[in-house]
Amino acid sequence: MAKGNHSVVTEFILLGLTDNPELQAILFCVFLLIYIVTALGNLGLIVLIQVSPQLHTPMYFFLCHLAFVDFYGTSTITPNTLVSPLHEIKSMSFYACATQVCCFITFSVWELFMLSVMAYDRYVAICNPLLYIVLMPRKLCIQMVASSYIYGFTVGLIQAVVTFHMSFCDSNVVNQFYCDDVPLIALACSDTQVKELMLLIIAGFNIFCSLTVVLISYVFILFAILRIRSAVGRQKAFSTCASHLFSITIYYGTLSFMYLQPKSSHSLDKDKVTSVFYAVVIPMLNPLIYSLRNQEVKNAVKKIIEKVCSSN
Repeated sequence: MAKGNHSVVTEFILLGLTDNPELQAILFCVFLLIYIVTALGNLGLIVLIQVSPQLHTPMYFFLCHLAFVDFYGTSTITPNTLVSPLHEIKSMSFYACATQVCCFITFSVWELFMLSVMAYDRYVAICNPLLYIVLMPRKLCIQMVASSYIYGFTVGLIQAVVTFHMSFCDSNVVNQFYCDDVPLIALACSDTQVKELMLLIIAGFNIFCSLTVVLISYVFILFAILRIRSAVGRQKAFSTCASHLFSITIYYGTLSFMYLQPKSSHSLDKDKVTSVFYAVVIPMLNPLIYSLRNQEVKNAVKKIIEKVCSSN
């Protein structure tokens, strides 16, 4: 990623979401509020799971890591978005932009596979409840999470290296509020066919593999729930995966809107709006979904509050 043959660009200018000063002030307040809620929600969920013995199960082990991934993901985007309106020119250095691309792709892959791992966990819990602890030992849980982390970072690093080995010589203005692969490819003045094909294949592979695990898991879960004779039993079984199913619906729905829309209707301006929801809003919603719709989490919070009140 040196100068010379590779690039004559030393920094990138981010257009942001709007150039209207009044709207920028409003967006600053909204993004700040969202980031505070996201940080408190995800970090609070991590601490709650760590200090609550009743939550030391595979399900909450994975949820703890999903909270970490969401906090990491929004932290790669939002702080820079908050700082940008304070400067007249929203610039980012060449290497800072490369780092952000790597971090954001890593987050996206982690999120995909963390949701698929959680789907498999719900399949084992509902379809094989008596063998749940045996089939989901802590060692296996750690291996699945570690594999997701290693693979996600590898994909992010490779994609970023390939992107920033392209030549940027005509323009350095990125039509996005953060450094993203797609608008950067549009700026490149060198051949982008290899990068575009690589992006399509890797993104397609990741979405296909993770979504296949999710769909197969929930097909078996659905059949298992339908075999339960008691209505109360069916409701209890469904409630254990309702929050996760809701998160999956939101996440994959956003991905479908971003990547499966016809090329004729595809635009970078639409991508910016969708990216706000994908990169900023969803990480805020996940801890709210899992806390507000999960009785065990609510009970853990009550116990901590009661313990704090009794100690005073």
